[in-house]
Amino acid sequence: MNQRRTNNPNNAAKDQAAGNTRQVKGRFKESWGALTGNQRLEAEGRADQMAGATQNRKGQWKSRIKAWIDRL
Repeated sequence: MNQRRTNNPNNAAKDQAAGNTRQVKGRFKESWGALTGNQRLEAEGRADQMAGATQNRKGQWKSRIKAWIDRL
């Protein structure tokens, strides 16, 4: 009964991919804000980058914990 759930919305790979996407979006926002002088957009970009990094780490931890459980 050790089936993999590929359509589980909480799986580690989706968290990592979404985190990476959010970080890239944040970098773009921050750069665009700096280019146009929009401080609010720059701040949003930095916040998106931090949120993306956190989501990426969440996915990494999920993956590590699942691997540890699978070894038991």
